[in-house]
Amino acid sequence: MPTAQQTLQEVFGYAAFRGAQQSIVEHVVAGGDALVLMPTGGGKSLCYQIPALLRSGVGIVVSPLIALMQDQVDALKQLGVSAAFLNSSLDAEAAREVYRQIHRGELKLLYVAPERLMTEGFLSLLDEMYRESSIALFAIDEAHCVSQWGHDFRPEYRALTVLHEHFPDVPRIALTATADAPTRREIVERLSLEQAQQFVSSFDRPNIRYRVTQKANARQQLRSFLEMEHPEDAGIVYCLSRKKVEETAAWLQEQGWDALPYHAGLDAATRNQNQRRFLREEGVIMVATVAFGMGIDKPNVRFVAHLDLPKSMEGYYQETGRAGRDGLPANAWMAYGLGDVVSMRQMLLSGDAPEERKRVELQKLDALLGFCESTDCRHQTILRYFGEQHPGDCGQCDNCLSPVDTWDATEAARMALSCVYRTGQRFGVAHLIDVLLGKATPKVEQFNHQQLSTFGIGNGLTQQQWSSVYRQLVAAGLISVEMEAYGGLRLAETARPVLRGEQEVWLRRDAEPTKRRNTKAERGSRLREAFAHVHEDPLWQALKTKRMELAKEQGVPPYVIFHDSTLLEILNHKPQTMAEMGRISGVGQAKLAKFGNAFLQVVAE
Repeated sequence: MPTAQQTLQEVFGYAAFRGAQQSIVEHVVAGGDALVLMPTGGGKSLCYQIPALLRSGVGIVVSPLIALMQDQVDALKQLGVSAAFLNSSLDAEAAREVYRQIHRGELKLLYVAPERLMTEGFLSLLDEMYRESSIALFAIDEAHCVSQWGHDFRPEYRALTVLHEHFPDVPRIALTATADAPTRREIVERLSLEQAQQFVSSFDRPNIRYRVTQKANARQQLRSFLEMEHPEDAGIVYCLSRKKVEETAAWLQEQGWDALPYHAGLDAATRNQNQRRFLREEGVIMVATVAFGMGIDKPNVRFVAHLDLPKSMEGYYQETGRAGRDGLPANAWMAYGLGDVVSMRQMLLSGDAPEERKRVELQKLDALLGFCESTDCRHQTILRYFGEQHPGDCGQCDNCLSPVDTWDATEAARMALSCVYRTGQRFGVAHLIDVLLGKATPKVEQFNHQQLSTFGIGNGLTQQQWSSVYRQLVAAGLISVEMEAYGGLRLAETARPVLRGEQEVWLRRDAEPTKRRNTKAERGSRLREAFAHVHEDPLWQALKTKRMELAKEQGVPPYVIFHDSTLLEILNHKPQTMAEMGRISGVGQAKLAKFGNAFLQVVAE
C-alpha cells in the first residue's frame, strides 16, 4: 500500500503536507473520527480524499452544494481518481450509471447531497455496502450547516446522526472553515462526535488584506478600488438585495467590467451559466447575494468586496475567505454605513425565526459592527472572535498600515445622546443630525424640535462627523437601533455614565475623503509583487493561453488544469524535462502524463 506521503506526491503533486493535514490523514486512515476546523484555502479536501484513496472501499462525501460536487469531481478526474456525484442535476440514466459504478467497485469517492443520502433507496445501498465492508469513510463537508445558531443552518444536516447509528465502524470526518466555540460544540453534539479527535488549525489568512471604509459614494469607491488594484482580476462583489445585485452588475458592465449577476431570484439556467463563466473564464467579476459562494473552489479570486454589511463575523469570514485560496495576495474590501446596520436589523427582525434565534443573530451583527469600528488589527479582531490569539501589527490591514487617529469625543457623545433623549428616543440619525446642526427642516418644525435645548448645539462638527459619532456610539453599545420605531435610536443603559459626565468617550477619527488618484504605476503594487514582471513576460501569457486551451478541451475551469501558483513555478523554474516538470508543486503523475509535454513545449518555444 502507498503511504499518505506517496499519495500526496504522486496523485496531487505536492511535496509536503501543510499544517495538521498529515496528522488528520493518518488518524482517519487508522479508522478514527475527526472534527476538522481549517480556514478556507487551507486544504480541507485532502484530509478526506487521501484517506479515501488509502482505505478499502468508497469515501462518501456529504456536500450541500451541487457546484462544489461538480468542481471537486472534475478536479479529481484530472488527477486520475475515479469519482462521481449524485444530485438533482443528473438525469435518471446518468444516476443509474453512478449506481452501476458503485456496484462494480469502480469508485473511490462519491459526493452526495444530504437529502439524497437520507432517501430510503440510498440508505439501503449503504447498508449493503456496509455489510460488504466497502465504505471507506464518511466526510461531512461544511459541517457548520448542522448548527441552528450558525450562519448557514440547513435542517437536513440534523439527520446525519444516522451515519453514526447505522454504520458505527466507519470513520467520520466533519469539516468546516467557520465555527465559533458554540457552533463547534453543537457540531460535536448533533453528529455524535464526542469521541472524535479535534484538529483546529489557525483561522488566520495572512495573505488577505482587510480594509473597511465608510460609505460615501459606494459605487465610485468600488470603481476606484477596482481601477487601482484589480484592473484585470477575477473577484466577487457582495450586495444585500437582489435588486442591488442587478443594478451593480449592470453599472459595472457599463463601466467596461466583465461583470455578471447571481442571486436566488434568477432562473436556474442563468445562475448556472453565470457561475460557469465565473469559474471557467479569466477576469470575471461576480456580483452576488450570499446565495453565491459556498463551496466555490476557484483559487485565483483576487478580491472580495462588500457593498453592504454581511450578517455576522462568520459570514464575513467565510465570504472574504473566497479570496486568495491559492495563498497569493488578495484583498477583502468593505464599504458600510449606519444605514446598512438599520437595513440588516430590519431584515433579521422581520424574518420568521424564533425570538431566541433573532437575539443570537443580532448579537452576531453587533460583533461585526464592532469589528468595522475597531481601531485594532483586523486579523487580531477576527481571530479573537474565533477564540484564537494573534499578536496584532499584521501589516495586512487598514488599521495596521494606516493607524487610525482617535479623539476625545466625550462632549460630542453627550450632545448626541442628549439629542436622542430630548427628541423622545424614536427618531433616526438623519433627523437627529438636523436638530444638532440647527436645520429648521419641515420635520424639525412639525415636532417643534427647534425649541429643544439641543437644537443647533452641534455646529462645531460637520454632518459627516456627526454621522460617524452616531455610527460609533451604536457600535459601542451606547445606543440601540429600534426596528419597531423604523430605525429610531434609543439610549442603552450604558449611556447613563456618559451623560452624567462619569465616563470618557474616545472615537476613531474618520479620514477625510482624498481627491488624489493613484497613478497607473502605483495601482495594485502589492498584488503585483506576487506576479512581479509576470504580466509583461510572453511566457506567462503563453502558459495561460495553453492552460485555457486545455481547459476548454477537457470541459473544466482553467484552475483544474493548474493553479496560478503552479504556472508561476513553471515560469520561474522553466523545466526542460518531464522529470523537472514532475518536481513542480501541483503536478502529480496523472497531470504530468496528461499535460507535461504540452507545457514543456510552451517553455521550449
